[in-house]
Amino acid sequence: MKKVMIVEDELIIQMVTKQVVQEAGFIVCAVTATGEEAIDLAKQCNPDVILMDIKLEGELDGIDSMIKIREFSDVPVIYVTGNSDSYHKKRAAETKMFGFLVKPVDFGELINTIKKCCGI
Repeated sequence: MKKVMIVEDELIIQMVTKQVVQEAGFIVCAVTATGEEAIDLAKQCNPDVILMDIKLEGELDGIDSMIKIREFSDVPVIYVTGNSDSYHKKRAAETKMFGFLVKPVDFGELINTIKKCCGI
């Protein structure tokens, strides 16, 4: 089974996303609201895909966190964010993102994107 890491600062979205991802047959190996913890958790759980919000708690945003994760991993990232302006899209593209979904996200589209990312 493929492992998904969720990085989301809004608790309700975090919980619903985790439930939807698990019901689709994926293992949620880690959940966090901060970029700093996301970096450590990516090392620990070695996910097959990361669902990353851009606006996070802490000093690092989701894009800065992925830049740091790229120093040790090529894990695919799907941004799930409300920051859909061209500035954030350009910055996200520099992290070799697999997908960029805008909130409110359609969970069917999210699961389909995860499946494509994992080759399912």
